[in-house]
Amino acid sequence: MGRGRQKAKNTKVARELKYFSPNTDLTALQAELASATPTDEPDYEDKWADLHQDEESETAAENPDSGSETSSN
Repeated sequence: MGRGRQKAKNTKVARELKYFSPNTDLTALQAELASATPTDEPDYEDKWADLHQDEESETAAENPDSGSETSSN
């Protein structure tokens, strides 16, 4: 009991957030996007790569003639 009032408040807040559109400073946004350089993020490095083989090389090592579709049976 009492859930109706809480739900109504949550609905009101959700509606306000959905339709709220603040004034956007487009020149500041353009300057921020223009100043971003692609070197901001470090290159991806798999720190566990030396511990595991690639899937392709594993399957090739286990079954060397897995590339052929026909079987000799």
